[in-house]
Amino acid sequence: MIKFLKYQFTFILTLISIQTTMAQDYWSRITGKPSVLELEKGFLTYKTPDFRLKLVKSSQTVAALSPASVPDFDFTPGDRLNIRDKDSLYHLGDINLRIRQAGGAWKSYSTAAKRSAVQPLNTSGNILAAADLSATLPKDIPVSVKRYYETAGKNLVMRFEITNTSSEDVEIGALGIPMIFNNILEGKSLDEAHAQNVFFDPYTGLEAGYLEVKRLHGNGPDLLVIPGEHMSFEAYRPLLDDPTPRSIVFEGFHEWMAHSRAYAENEWKGAEQWNVPTSVTLRPGDSRNYTLKFVLADDIRKVPDVLAEQSRPVVTGIPGYVIPMDVKAHLFLRYTEDVDSFKVEPEGALELETERTTSKGAQKYAVYGKKWGRARLTVRYKDGLRQTIHYKIIKPESEVVEDFGRFLLTEQWFDGKNDPFHRNPSVISYDYEEKKQVSQDSRAWIAGLSDEGGAGSWLGAVMKQLIQPDKEELEKLQRFVDETLWGTIQHSDGPRKYGVKKSVFYYEPEQMPEGTYDKNIDYTTWAAWNREGADDVGRSYNYPHVAAAYWVMYRLSRYRTGLVSGRKWDWYLKNAYHTTVAMTKLAPHYAQFGQMEGTVFLLILEDLYREGLTEMADDLEARMRARAEHWKGLSYPFGSEMPWDSTGQEEVYAWSDYFGFDKKALVTLNAILAYMPVIPHWAYNGNARRYWDFLYGGKLSRVERQIHHYGSGLNAIPVLTQFRKAPEDLYLLKTGYGGLLGAISNITRDGFGPAAFHSFPSTLQIDGLSGDYGSGFFGYAVNTATYITRDDDMGWLAFGGNVIAEGKQTEVEITTAARNRVYIAPGKLWLTLDAGTFKKVRYNLKSGQVEITLDPKDKFTPVAYLRIDGADKKLPYKRVRGAYAIKLKKQEIQIKI
Repeated sequence: MIKFLKYQFTFILTLISIQTTMAQDYWSRITGKPSVLELEKGFLTYKTPDFRLKLVKSSQTVAALSPASVPDFDFTPGDRLNIRDKDSLYHLGDINLRIRQAGGAWKSYSTAAKRSAVQPLNTSGNILAAADLSATLPKDIPVSVKRYYETAGKNLVMRFEITNTSSEDVEIGALGIPMIFNNILEGKSLDEAHAQNVFFDPYTGLEAGYLEVKRLHGNGPDLLVIPGEHMSFEAYRPLLDDPTPRSIVFEGFHEWMAHSRAYAENEWKGAEQWNVPTSVTLRPGDSRNYTLKFVLADDIRKVPDVLAEQSRPVVTGIPGYVIPMDVKAHLFLRYTEDVDSFKVEPEGALELETERTTSKGAQKYAVYGKKWGRARLTVRYKDGLRQTIHYKIIKPESEVVEDFGRFLLTEQWFDGKNDPFHRNPSVISYDYEEKKQVSQDSRAWIAGLSDEGGAGSWLGAVMKQLIQPDKEELEKLQRFVDETLWGTIQHSDGPRKYGVKKSVFYYEPEQMPEGTYDKNIDYTTWAAWNREGADDVGRSYNYPHVAAAYWVMYRLSRYRTGLVSGRKWDWYLKNAYHTTVAMTKLAPHYAQFGQMEGTVFLLILEDLYREGLTEMADDLEARMRARAEHWKGLSYPFGSEMPWDSTGQEEVYAWSDYFGFDKKALVTLNAILAYMPVIPHWAYNGNARRYWDFLYGGKLSRVERQIHHYGSGLNAIPVLTQFRKAPEDLYLLKTGYGGLLGAISNITRDGFGPAAFHSFPSTLQIDGLSGDYGSGFFGYAVNTATYITRDDDMGWLAFGGNVIAEGKQTEVEITTAARNRVYIAPGKLWLTLDAGTFKKVRYNLKSGQVEITLDPKDKFTPVAYLRIDGADKKLPYKRVRGAYAIKLKKQEIQIKI
C-alpha cells in the first residue's frame, strides 16, 4: 500500500508539475514583451440591441463582446487583455493577408505582428467605429485596409474594405480573420470555466458557412458568426504564430479564411483541403469588402431558426454526414432560393435524387454513397450562393466492423515467443504508416497494453465480438483474456489480484538483457515508466477496459452457444464485478471522477441483478451511489486528471440518470451539447471536443482539435439515452447519431482503427497510430441502434436503416452492424436483443402495432432473447432473466408486439 500511494502521489505530482510548468511558460512567453495596445488611452464602448461592444481606443480591436442580456459575460478573452496587449497576439478585429504582385512570391501581412495606433475614420449612420489600419501594417503592403464596425438590425457587423493602392494587379492568396474567443482555460476552476469560457466549431461551407461559439455550460446565449459580402468560409487555419502556448488548457486560436490558395501551395501542399483553395485579384484602384455578421442564438437547438432568419441555407442530413454504402440517406435543403446545380467531388462519389418539397419549404433529396472516402457536395443556388456539404462514405456498417476485427486479430495479433514483458498473446498497438506492430514506444503505455493508448486495440477487438462475434477471433481473444489479461495486466498477488497495471511494458535497462530497448527511442522522459511505476494500480481509468472485456465474454458465454469454452459465464461476470470494486478500493483518487467507458459498470450491475447475484449487485450499487452523490454536490462534476475534460460526462450522466438525479443529468447533457455540434460536415458533426490526446496516444504528437477521437462514441451514449427519454427532441438524435457513426468513420478500407483524424489543414488525414481508438469503438458497440422517428415536416426518418413509408405506417430495414436494438420514437418503444438479430421492423402509427422480423438461427445463436421497454407488452414466450426467449428457425420469423 505504501508503494501504491507513493506512485499515485508521484503521478499526481507529475501532472501538477506539467500544468505548473505550462502555466509558468504561458506567462514567460508573454509578460516579457512590451505592451503595445496603449490600454491607458482608454476604450470605446457601444450598445446595440443584442450586444455590448468594447474596443481598445488605439487599435480599435475588440476588448470585449457581450450579449446585452448577460452584460457581465464576455465572448472574448478580455479577462487576459492586460497580459495579451503585446505584438503578435491576436485579437478579434485583426486581419491576416498573403499578397503577391506580377507573379512574385507570396508575402504575409498581419495587423497583429507589430502594432501602431490606427487612424480613426469619421462615422455616420449605422457605422459605430471605423479606422484605417495602414499604420499597423508594413509600409510595403500594396493595399489599404479599413475596418468598420456596423449595426444591421439587432446584429453587429465587422467589415474590412481592401483597396489596391499600387499601380499593378494585386493577388490576395490568403485572407483570414482571427476568431479570438475565450477558450483559454488556464488557471480556471471548472465552475469558472463553465461560467466564463466558450468553445467554437467551424462549418467550412463557403458562403453558407458559419462559426458556432458556445458557452461551456450549454445554456446560451450562443454566438453565431456568419458570412456577409465576399466572406466565404473556405478554410479554418490554426494560428500557430500566436505565442499563447497551446496545451491541455488552451486548444489555440484559429482564423476564418476567405481565401487560402497561398497556404495550399506552400505549408499545406499535398493535403486534400475541405474546399477548393482560392485567391482573388484586384486591379489598381479596385476595392473589395469582406464582411462578417455576429448574431445571437438563445439556445443551441435554435441555430437553424437563426440561420433561416438571417436568410442563410439550413441543412439537415439524415442520418448525418457519415453514409454507409447500403443506406439511403436523405438531405433537406431550406433556403429562400431554389437549387441551381449540384457538383460532386470526387465525381461519382455521391448520387442524389430529388424527392419532394416539405410543407415548410425544404427540398428533400435521397443521397447514396457510391465511392469510399471523403466526398464534397457543392450546392449552387439560383442567386449564385455556393454551399459545400462534406460527407464521409464508408462501407456498410457490418463490413466496417468485420474489417476492423480481421485487422485487429491478424495484423495486430501479438503472439511472439519469449516476450520479456509477457504481452503474448494479445492485440497490440499498431503503426499504420510503418505497417508494423508497436512493441516499443517512449510512452510506456503505448506498447504496454494498458492505459487508453495501449489497451485501445485489444479493447476494440473484444468489443467487436459483442456485436459481431466470430468463433476464430474469439478463440484468440479467450486466450488473451485467460492468459494475458488475467494475471499479467491485472495483478494476481493476494488481495491486490484485481488491480490493473498502468503498463506491462516498462523501461528498466539494468534488469533486462542487452538489446531489449531500441536505442533510437528517447526513454529519458517521464512517460518511460520503470517497472515499479508501470506496476502502479492507482489509475482508475485502466479499470473500465478490463471490466468491459470480462463483461463481453460473460455476455457471449451466457447468451450464445459454443462461442466461449473452458470457463463458465459466471467467472467472467464475477471478474467484471471484482475489477469494478477494485477500482474504488485501489484507485480512489481518480475513481472520484467519471471514467471513460464507465457505462460498462452500469451494464455489469444490471446483469448482476438479472443473474440473482444480489449481494454483489447491492455492493456495487452502493459504491456507485457514493460516487454519484459526490457528483450531485458539484456544480459541474466533470473533473479528471486534466483541468477540463470531455471524458467523465458519459459516466456522470449514466449514474445521475440511474439514481434519479435528473437535474445533474441535465447539467451533464447540456455540457455535452456545448462541445458536440450538429454541423453539415462529417468531421465536426457529433464530434465531441478533444484536443490533447495526440500527445498521449498519437503518432503525430501535437495539441490539435481531434476529429472523432474516442469522445465522439462515448458522449453519444448519454445523448442517445436522453433522446429515448425525450423523443420529440430531434436535435438529440442528430447529435448522438453524428457521434455514433463518427466513431467508425476513420476506420480504413482494410480495417485499421486510428486514434483520430488530424484537423489541421496541413494534414487532414488519420493519425498513424492505433492509440486509444478502442474506447471510441466501445461507445459504438454498446450504443449502436436503429432509430425510427417521424417529424411533422420531414416525415418518417430512420437512423440506422432504410425506411419505406406508407402514410401512417413505416417499414425499416435494419442496417447497423449489430442489428440488435431498435427504438421506435412515436411509441417510445425500445426493443433490444441479447442474442439474435433484427432484419426489419414495421410500425403503424395509428394502431401502435409493431411487427419485427428476426433472422434465421445460426450455429451459435439458436435462441433470440428479446427485451421490450416502454410498453406493457406480453408475448407468448418464456421469460429468461427478464427477456423473452424465442427459438429461432431456419427461416425468418415474424413476431407481432
